Amino acid sequence: MTRVDVNGVCLEVDVAGSGRPALLLHGFTGTNRSWSALLPSLRRTHRTVAPDLLGHGGSDRPPDPKRYDLARQAADLAALLTGLDAVPADVIGYSMGARIALRLVLDHPRLVHRLVLESPSVGIADAAERAHRRTADLALADGIERDGIVAFVDAWEAQELFATQRALPDVTRVRIRRERLGQVPKGLADAVRGAGQGVMEPLHGRLAEITAPTLVISGGVDAVGLERARLVADGIAGARLEVVPDAGHAPHLEAPGSFARIVGAFLAPSH
Repeated sequence: MTRVDVNGVCLEVDVAGSGRPALLLHGFTGTNRSWSALLPSLRRTHRTVAPDLLGHGGSDRPPDPKRYDLARQAADLAALLTGLDAVPADVIGYSMGARIALRLVLDHPRLVHRLVLESPSVGIADAAERAHRRTADLALADGIERDGIVAFVDAWEAQELFATQRALPDVTRVRIRRERLGQVPKGLADAVRGAGQGVMEPLHGRLAEITAPTLVISGGVDAVGLERARLVADGIAGARLEVVPDAGHAPHLEAPGSFARIVGAFLAPSH
């Protein structure tokens, strides 16, 4: 692990392997360790760059929620890749990380070679619905700080969204829970306030700008996520949607073998 200063904040980054660069962006409550099942195979062909996103893991937790804005985080990642001489990179993003990946490819298109979006969202188009989500996000953030990390993680894992993860092997569930419990409440809360879907600029009208070859992945059991994934894939010219049948919101955790095969084939060096 190394800490890298970009645009006035420090990101903790795991860099390893050789070959074409690959940037991996975890989801909310995760860290760069979230990709542990994918990294061994990916590092056979790629030099992987896996940061902890702002507010998560060992990266900085800026006090101003506006610093977590997706566009600003995308600019940080652009500076990170450029500073590491890791461009253009294949970019893999999950959930919140996929939303940041979308801003990265839209704002810094020359830095992205290929794009993998797992359980992505382009934001909430309806203003009233977005305002409602913003209110819910702020309440969630306040609750994280008020009630503490254990109460938050218990409630987070109890969501129907993650029901499929309850069937994971004990060792995997323990690892994921330990990763979540290791977070700092203030960092998670400000990540929600500054990068949640309630404050995210909707990107529906910009998907047609994306020219990087794109793979969209969704779990077949995640009905809402699959609908969002189809919307993203339909909006990007030439994008392909892959559905992992028995997985929920996080195929890279719930079906790691299938996820690695799908991603590996798409990012094969011959492409």
